Amino acid sequence: MRGKGAKMARESEKQPKPKAIIVGGSIAGVSCAHALTLAGWNVVVLEKTCAPPTGSPTGAGLGLDPLAQRLIESWVGDPDSLRKATVPLTIDQNQAIDGKKIRGTLTRDENLNFRAAHWADLHGLLYNALAGDTFFWGHLFLSFSISDDKTCVKVKSKVLETGEIIETVGDLLVAADGCLSAIREHFLPDLQLRYSGYCAWRGVLDFSENENSETIQGMRRAYPDLGKCLYFDLGSGTHSGIYELLNKRINWLWYVNQPQPEMKGKSVTMKVSSDMIEKMHQEAEMAWAPELVRVMKETKEPFLNAIYDCDPLEQIFWDNVVLIGDAAHPTTPHGLRSTNMSVLDAAVLALEEFQSTRLPVTSKQVLHARRLGRLKQGLILPDREPFDPKTVSPEDCEELQQKNMPFFADIPLLLDSRNHTQHDHEETGA
Repeated sequence: MRGKGAKMARESEKQPKPKAIIVGGSIAGVSCAHALTLAGWNVVVLEKTCAPPTGSPTGAGLGLDPLAQRLIESWVGDPDSLRKATVPLTIDQNQAIDGKKIRGTLTRDENLNFRAAHWADLHGLLYNALAGDTFFWGHLFLSFSISDDKTCVKVKSKVLETGEIIETVGDLLVAADGCLSAIREHFLPDLQLRYSGYCAWRGVLDFSENENSETIQGMRRAYPDLGKCLYFDLGSGTHSGIYELLNKRINWLWYVNQPQPEMKGKSVTMKVSSDMIEKMHQEAEMAWAPELVRVMKETKEPFLNAIYDCDPLEQIFWDNVVLIGDAAHPTTPHGLRSTNMSVLDAAVLALEEFQSTRLPVTSKQVLHARRLGRLKQGLILPDREPFDPKTVSPEDCEELQQKNMPFFADIPLLLDSRNHTQHDHEETGA
């Protein structure tokens, strides 16, 4: 995004601040609001949901890498607040399942250094650290237009409570509207998402009132490092993930190979019936250890995501419009990239070379996540036989580890340079 972020933010203090309109108020959108505000922008976020999440909303867990943690801490202003809202994920363990029993460890990395959060907890932490007039809840994006002289962008949205159509004018439009982005479709109408070949059942079990139950005691015995470990159970042609969240919750997901489902509306989350859930429970009994099956059965409101990605884009900004997060690089969940890429997108957005900095990184990460998912699901890959945890070699197992993700521990030089400069100014009082 050459010049758009940094140059406008460096205008004379006598000039009004540039204004950014962010469409989409999920983690990507709220992260961008923080980064652009710190870079000297006025920011508004248009979000179709009518109110912030409250109580115990449906949702799932996510993992934050060390860089994302550092960035979020800088935005919220209190490093302890992130630590208090998350739990450590220091271990990445892949283990084989055979005949509903855990057969043995395939790989174990004790230097993961991630932290686990529930989506709603992380979103609340970021949202509550923003100015109160940043978010416009209940605003459904309709369309946008760029002025002939490219100096501004106009966004039309519908206020869902009243039906009123309003127009918001700004200098920059940030598309944080997810993998099915309507704004991306404007520029790339022929782009098709790629169905991965599988869906994921997901759920969060709240055991805060039953922490001494047989289900939880069984999980502690079967998964002794629960509370600090990201577990992956691998069966033949399937795999699952399990880790603990704050406030006595267990996050789980189960990837199931199946034909592409018929999707309705602008969501990759499918509506599930009680019959579908019952069938999932029955099939789980044939695939997983009984301790995990009990967790699945006791989880209220499990949901089903169809898993998509797309080939890396060659362009993610046009004039006054930029794509970020899943709108810019739809990815499969493997490698825990979606949230982490969104957070880093936001941090880099204020730099002059956003596109040239992010595309080389996100392109490799999307393709690696695609390969890792196909590997763990036992699907065909062009350079190897389908993965089978019963017959796999120790060398092949190494490919399962999270640390193999491209740029896993690398900080883009521009971002690192900016952070050092910012730190130096703080040290000198500049």
